[in-house]
Amino acid sequence: MKRSRIPLLAVFPVTVITGVIIAPLLFGNHPLRWSAGSALPHLVVSNEQIRAEAARKAASDNKPSAETKAADAAAAVIASAPTATVEKPWKAGMPQWGVQIYWEDDPEQTTAYLTEKAKVQAKYLIDLKANSVSVSFPFFTGTSTSTETAAGPRTPSPERLETVLQVFQEAGLRTTLRPLMDEKSLGGMPNWRGNIKPSDRDAWFASYTKFLGPYLTVAQKHKVASFTLATELNSLEGDPHWKTLATAAEKTYSGEIGYDANYDNYVAGRINMPVEQLGVDAYFPVKVPDDAPVEDLVSGWNGWLDKKTTGPLPEIVISEAGIGAMTGAYHYPGDFYTTRALNTQVQANWYDAVCRVVKERKMKGVYWWSIYFDDNPLAKPDGNASRLHFAGRPDSEKVIRDCFGSDYTLTPSP
Repeated sequence: MKRSRIPLLAVFPVTVITGVIIAPLLFGNHPLRWSAGSALPHLVVSNEQIRAEAARKAASDNKPSAETKAADAAAAVIASAPTATVEKPWKAGMPQWGVQIYWEDDPEQTTAYLTEKAKVQAKYLIDLKANSVSVSFPFFTGTSTSTETAAGPRTPSPERLETVLQVFQEAGLRTTLRPLMDEKSLGGMPNWRGNIKPSDRDAWFASYTKFLGPYLTVAQKHKVASFTLATELNSLEGDPHWKTLATAAEKTYSGEIGYDANYDNYVAGRINMPVEQLGVDAYFPVKVPDDAPVEDLVSGWNGWLDKKTTGPLPEIVISEAGIGAMTGAYHYPGDFYTTRALNTQVQANWYDAVCRVVKERKMKGVYWWSIYFDDNPLAKPDGNASRLHFAGRPDSEKVIRDCFGSDYTLTPSP
């Protein structure tokens, strides 16, 4: 049966302060992620720094702490045990309480390894009281004008994705598949996925449709709840090719089709995409000091959201939210490169505020960015770890558990 699509976010902004939207972050208006070898570009100053960082990491890897050894042992026990299961599996009318798992595949890893690692991640998410997981994975393009998209060496194959999806679904987690354009070929800042300009849009969309096909087949086979057609492609939003692509996807996949918008475009105007679920990658800067109460962070978020529309937002899910556990992060939550003094309370308070906003505005839920698939979420982050990591930070984990474990139901659709 053909699903009806809703014109999400047909409401235009109540007020838009363009000066704030144009440059809200130190490095731009989109989240700046880092990732080992991929889509999420490093900010590199010199070869000497690269070598020094590699040396520090090698030293750390060769001398695991007692805590790291204990965490690895615990993960091994989880991997050898039956898959943990969600106490209350997601159903329509329930919020999506989830985490983004970012997976860059290593084809040399065995299927058994993928199963064991997925079981560890599933158990950790269940311990957080999550009921949902989104698997983000990279795909690749050439320069910003390229007309080609394709899988790369670190793109999980559809078959290997099946292995991971099976574990997550055996655990009772609501699943989303989410391709994310790798940016490393775009030439660095200010180029990013949101301002690509394919020289031939017909060719670009034909290539992208071909790339998505096998992943939509897997999504249908495993009854994946949502498939995110694209993420943060600001410059291509509203293109009529999306309707053709969505119609083609619908012939293979019967689940919910979504799109995740960057927060600047969400606030600035209508997101004209032919989808059923709209996500927002939300890195709203809030200009308050580190010791600001949670209420001030809530007010800051609502100030941003009110530029679009006031009141409940029942069609919206926060597809990404996160912040570094460090001083000064409220001003630049999308700055994933900088390492300042550790401040776990900053991160915990931010998570608390976001959860409150999601509930107050009657949103569909939130997905925290992120856990890397190969990481051990039971291990305490060391000094070289990204400040963005929340796994292993007790203050942040407690806030997530309290949020996900709260009594919150969505307003039933009419």
